[in-house]
Amino acid sequence: MSESELEVLLLAGRFEVRGSSAYTLRLAAGLAEKGIRARVVTPDAGLVDRQMRSRLQIEEFRRLNTPILGKLLLRYVLHQARRPIPHLIHIQSRRALKIGNWLSRQLQRPYLVTMHQHLPPDAKLRLNREWCRRIIAVSDSVRHDVLDRLRVPPELVTVIPCGVETAPQTDAAISLDFGHTPVIGTAGPLETIKGFPYFLGAARQVLEVRNNVEFLVAGAGPEEANLRRVARELGIADKVTFVPFLRCFTDSLAATDIFCLPSLQEGLGTVMLEAMALARPVIATAVGGVTGVIRDGWNGLIVPPRDSAALARRILELLEQPARAQAIGSQARQLVIEEYNIDTMVEKTAGLYRELAGVRSSAIATASV
Repeated sequence: MSESELEVLLLAGRFEVRGSSAYTLRLAAGLAEKGIRARVVTPDAGLVDRQMRSRLQIEEFRRLNTPILGKLLLRYVLHQARRPIPHLIHIQSRRALKIGNWLSRQLQRPYLVTMHQHLPPDAKLRLNREWCRRIIAVSDSVRHDVLDRLRVPPELVTVIPCGVETAPQTDAAISLDFGHTPVIGTAGPLETIKGFPYFLGAARQVLEVRNNVEFLVAGAGPEEANLRRVARELGIADKVTFVPFLRCFTDSLAATDIFCLPSLQEGLGTVMLEAMALARPVIATAVGGVTGVIRDGWNGLIVPPRDSAALARRILELLEQPARAQAIGSQARQLVIEEYNIDTMVEKTAGLYRELAGVRSSAIATASV
């Protein structure tokens, strides 16, 4: 029996500037070093950097999610997926689960699915009990939600946190006392669940105390027009910069001195981890997986959700105590380096692939159907 690399099909949704999309790209890039060949299938890779697309094996099938053309395209996707047939299918989010279930049945191949968020109250998640081998939860909080909502055996759900870049930073230290105007930032998909109006409410209260502060909102989404309206109504539009046209959040995060995560719910908070990796002090709401990462007063600050006043108070705390802010940022970066780095995420995921494929190393017998 000849040996070959383990083949995995990463089935992704539309690529957006958000944590789940970054997860797929980082995972695909890291798997080759572990002896695993990964192909990415997506309906839209338009926001993926061209250089990265040339390095990774990304297959784009536009209109895959449309009712009529999508059904026709699925047959072509199936044809392409057989060249060669993967040993495993890794569904990258619950939004791709329907197509993943279908491909798994057609290819007669097991799959696993990553859950990045808590399930919405009206969510209907159908797992193929014959072919679903594992659910990856990005935090203990998401794992508990999956077990409670889906009533699956505990051994079916494994926690593997998302990893983020932790490259050496020559300018990681913040400089709130260096004479420049501090920038308080937030970032993420502009969606209701992210709680950005509360960030703007906090901005207004901070500006009532300190006028020499700027605010930044990075990201795009359905709430953008509403958030701009809120900023105007609060009388702070000239102090808030919106940055909607992005391929990633890195530059925006680097431009901030303090990062705020005002989410109403959060599976883990990948953008928060990216800010922490840059040694930015983080103020985040006590929701979902955030509380498993932030130790209040040590590597970040915690506030209740939907509480602009509490968020404003903690922003002012850090503005008034730059040395403390810098220490919190340094502790945050150290935590990410130790526990939320990309290599750890990829290694744990690769180990799970090998376990599910019934092998102990990256080399396995050539599959055939």
